Amino acid sequence: MPDSHILLVEPEPMLRRTVAMTARSLGMSQVHEAATNDAALRLLRSRTFQGAVVAVNCIGSGADRQYDLGLIDRLRADDTAGKTMPIAIMAEQATAELLSALRNRNISRVILKPFRAKVLLETIEKFGAPPRKS
Repeated sequence: MPDSHILLVEPEPMLRRTVAMTARSLGMSQVHEAATNDAALRLLRSRTFQGAVVAVNCIGSGADRQYDLGLIDRLRADDTAGKTMPIAIMAEQATAELLSALRNRNISRVILKPFRAKVLLETIEKFGAPPRKS
């Protein structure tokens, strides 16, 4: 099993579990599961991750509707590896507001729900791959 660790932040337990078990069975990175941003922050304090896949939910409605990017902002503001760690987000829609909000947050990939498991597993594999030598 590779020695790379990927953080998966997703509120849906069945999806989290399936992705973690599939990655493990394929010999990919170790996927650490978090259902909430608070759980993710606890995991981030306990170890170094080579990448993160974060579900981004839309909160509010109408004119007050916005995406919850709090965890990503905390990672990018952190003085540790979170500042440069590759991050992919999962969202139900790629709206103009979301893409605009992501522009300066250095997001590696946007995965639209529902998605094929292969897309998420390819992202996890890419994040867990050893860095290329120049």
